[in-house]
Amino acid sequence: MKSSRSDWERGLDVSTEVAAPRPASLPELRVPALTLLAHPDPRRVGERVLLPALGSGRTVALSRLAPLFAQPGGGAERPLADSYLSRSPVQLIPGCAPGEQPVSVRLVAEGGGRFDLLGASSCGEVSAAGLERGAVVVLADRVALLLHLLPPVLPRGTDRFDLVGDSAALAFLRREIRRVAGLSTPVLLNGETGTGKELVARAIHSAGPRRARPYLTLNLGAVPPALAASELFGAARGAFTGADRRRVGYFERADSGTLFLDEIGEAPPEVQVLLLRALESGEIQPVGAEAAQRVDVRVVAATDANLETAAAQGRFRAPLLHRLRGYEIRLPPLRERRDDVGRLLVHFLRQELAAMGEERLLDDPGPRSEPWLPAGLVARLADHDWPGNVRELRNVARRIAVGSRDAGRAELPGGLERASTPAALWQDSVEEEERPALRPRAAYRPVSEVEEDELLAALRASRWNLAVAAERLRVSRTSLYTLVERHGGVRKAADLGREEIASALERAQGDLEAAADDLRVSPHGLKIRKSALGID
Repeated sequence: MKSSRSDWERGLDVSTEVAAPRPASLPELRVPALTLLAHPDPRRVGERVLLPALGSGRTVALSRLAPLFAQPGGGAERPLADSYLSRSPVQLIPGCAPGEQPVSVRLVAEGGGRFDLLGASSCGEVSAAGLERGAVVVLADRVALLLHLLPPVLPRGTDRFDLVGDSAALAFLRREIRRVAGLSTPVLLNGETGTGKELVARAIHSAGPRRARPYLTLNLGAVPPALAASELFGAARGAFTGADRRRVGYFERADSGTLFLDEIGEAPPEVQVLLLRALESGEIQPVGAEAAQRVDVRVVAATDANLETAAAQGRFRAPLLHRLRGYEIRLPPLRERRDDVGRLLVHFLRQELAAMGEERLLDDPGPRSEPWLPAGLVARLADHDWPGNVRELRNVARRIAVGSRDAGRAELPGGLERASTPAALWQDSVEEEERPALRPRAAYRPVSEVEEDELLAALRASRWNLAVAAERLRVSRTSLYTLVERHGGVRKAADLGREEIASALERAQGDLEAAADDLRVSPHGLKIRKSALGID
């Protein structure tokens, strides 16, 4: 038996004894369970079994032949049945009196049984905190399971809303989507970066009566304050220089449908005022228009910030928070749905391998061959706390697929084994549009420390994306805007004129990104400015 932490785990600085907070939506009564994270037949990943006997103080045997596992929601029950597993069981011994909730579980191998245990003490005992967090058990380097707690009954529903997983946290999230989808009430989605807020917003729209009507997305963190009014509410012809035709804003385009406002916590004060008025009155007034017009828009907003704290500190308008919070849904981080790691990993690997014509790598190799996806690799990923959540896991899966498609077995991508912080897993693998939320939040450095050469270097490396550059420099976005204003050689896309943009696009033969590089502004900012000026 091995239960000491590996070098890889120490490199990730994984805590094995600190329990993740239990989501408020989960019921108090829960029983021990085993969920399959890895199996030579990847189609079996996600099968699970409840262990009420263990919760009642009785020992449970885990072997090739028992217990019987099944996919959530039904299906055939079957044992692990891998011929490399011993018939001699690993005994799961509860550390509680009969009839009481287990406070710990001790694993003891009998006969030829062999297992590894992640997320436990050196003596092979999973504490109450370990059960809450989930402990990973690896049998004979072939099968990985999560020993954790589950409610005995979960909400049922046929709609999956394109959300991959069957954890308790995801079952309750799907119930929340069903509960609110048919209403017109504004919804506030609160969750860490990478938890799937846009997926949930689209699910709320698609499951409701507005499904056939428009669904629009606007990232408020990327809207310059000077363009906010025209972006949100449109502009009349002649409202400002270059407005040679009427511009339709997001609210009017989303009329009778849904408008998803992402990064609502990043909205500048000027934008907050405009949004509050629109939500209170149901009316918008395009820039330069003589009269207001009514719109019927269902607003779904999302944030990874604590808006209550921001409101208390005067950084977010409390009346706007109350309007947005008609109904609030908390999205669980991946560490609170650890039993979904295997399901998600196989799902993402299948997508990536299929795109390369290598999906066969995930086929069951049969009883005499080693699976391409090793149980030990999945176990280590399942024991990681995933600060970037599902987005982080998706990108790691992509790197595994690309780096191991020609290998006999999947391997951890280069850099993972020597990672000194969890962020090192993913900070180089995520698309640029996602970069602002990558690194764990740290203390900002004083703006006075940022020299002009460092500012320009960060902007070039970030392709003039101010949010990304702020992350590179470890300053707040507001501070970066101040630095840019002070630096005469740096402009925002909002400062560009029609002729200058048209000339750059002509030189780049219509390539927006090349034109943005030429103008030294972000492609997204140039796209917004180009649209505001009515340039085709």
